[in-house]
Amino acid sequence: MALPVAFFGVFFAWPVVSIVDRGLRPDGAWRFGRIGETLSRPDILDVLGFTVWQALASTGLTLLVALPGAYVFARFDFPGKGVLRAVVTVPFVLPTVLVGTAFLALVGRNGLTDELWGLRLDTSVWAILLAHVFFNYAVVVRTVGGLWSQLDPRQEEAARVLGASRWRAWRTVTLPALAPSVAAAALMVFLFTFTSFGVVQILGGDAYSTLEAEIYRQTARLLDLSTAAVLTLVQFAAVGAILGVHAWTVRRRETALRLVAPERTARRPRGAGQWALLAGVLLSVALLILLPLGVLVERSFAGPHGYGLGYYRALGSLDESGTFLVPPLEAIGNSLRYAVAATAIAVLIGGLAAAALTRRAGRLVRGFDALLMLPLGVSAVTVGFGFLITLDEPPLDLRTSWILVPLAQALVGVPFVVRTMLPVLRAVDERLREAAAVLGASPWRAWREVDLPMVRRALLIAAGFAFAVSLGEFGATVFIARPDSPTLPVAVARLLGRPGELNYGQAMALSTILMVVCAVSLLLLERLRTDRTSGEF
Repeated sequence: MALPVAFFGVFFAWPVVSIVDRGLRPDGAWRFGRIGETLSRPDILDVLGFTVWQALASTGLTLLVALPGAYVFARFDFPGKGVLRAVVTVPFVLPTVLVGTAFLALVGRNGLTDELWGLRLDTSVWAILLAHVFFNYAVVVRTVGGLWSQLDPRQEEAARVLGASRWRAWRTVTLPALAPSVAAAALMVFLFTFTSFGVVQILGGDAYSTLEAEIYRQTARLLDLSTAAVLTLVQFAAVGAILGVHAWTVRRRETALRLVAPERTARRPRGAGQWALLAGVLLSVALLILLPLGVLVERSFAGPHGYGLGYYRALGSLDESGTFLVPPLEAIGNSLRYAVAATAIAVLIGGLAAAALTRRAGRLVRGFDALLMLPLGVSAVTVGFGFLITLDEPPLDLRTSWILVPLAQALVGVPFVVRTMLPVLRAVDERLREAAAVLGASPWRAWREVDLPMVRRALLIAAGFAFAVSLGEFGATVFIARPDSPTLPVAVARLLGRPGELNYGQAMALSTILMVVCAVSLLLLERLRTDRTSGEF
């Protein structure tokens, strides 16, 4: 645990605490009264209210749209099911900036709906809600569908034989078993939408602001660290509560999993109703997931003089506006280099942390497990700005170093590595390690000969997730990426922030490239997944 604890202490706790310290203790004395002053401001209350409201609305809408999809993937067997499962998971690993860009191309100015019907949603809250459903659809399908596929349908059939209606049998038999999984999925969706930044930044503009977007505005634009510190504490407390409830629901879900049958339950649809349900789910996937991505690709080729590669060619040269110090195309190489370095760091730190968590659990280990999840919910904007004000003097003067970006990206990748490797490491029989030790193997050789062959596949999957997440990280990177070394998400955001058809087209082209890289990474992960891990998100 030593290296992971040191890593999180230096590159997570220190920057966050420094931001709070500077905001609430500007002259050496604590000003806790600023908490009440900030939270009583009408504009801040509006931000808090909208943050909670849009998170609740996004969660409810996502469950409404995705639960039928979870049932279809769990109970039905149809051609192309594996490919479609990968397709619906693509949005989750896409950068939030790209998600916002895709919906901007669909419902924004000069978007598809604007051209066809004169309808624009980028100035309304509906664009944000739909983008959140697009982003979190896979969370429900993976989490709920994974459990649903393992529930024995004969239990519900027995209730039907005893006289229960189809609705009563589902309500009294299946729903209680699914409830912990549905709750876990809902909490994860709420967490991701509560801390939403890239989507709100692009689609909400100045009309709508979440806590995360407001923290960015207060730090980057207004330099009001006091307000940013208070909002960071509020977000930290809310995320801590959400993660606590999520841990409780996960324990309940694990209890339910011990009661399910392991047989495969998927079969071909029967009857007009089931075929209609399958058709409806396929239609919703086509409209909600495939259409925004397709429009994004189409806009990247649609130049002022017809379709072509003009926007892609323009990525290789500088424009006269001074938006970039280097051609936007160089952002691809920067992102790949940063992502590779971040993946190496995340696998090292996350692998050591997962190994530590496989030992006998105590309060210290459980607290460490919770610490690993905090970067997923704490403001990435706060972490990025904290990097700038803490890592600027010896012995850690890294403000001008390229390693700063991979370190920030690795913070987000480590939880994915831990969650991927931990179940496999816990499944390794301890007696195998003991037998190797009895035969004279050192701890390192025992790990290499016993653990590594069993966790190699999980290690590759963890590395793939860390790579995809690092590739799309935006909240912290927007602060610390140097002007001459932008990443793909930062370059897309810069292009969208400037007027002009050329900037818009280049943003679409860069987003398409980023989408292809993320999709290829995900498809490779799907090939690595085993039946045992395919139900885990």
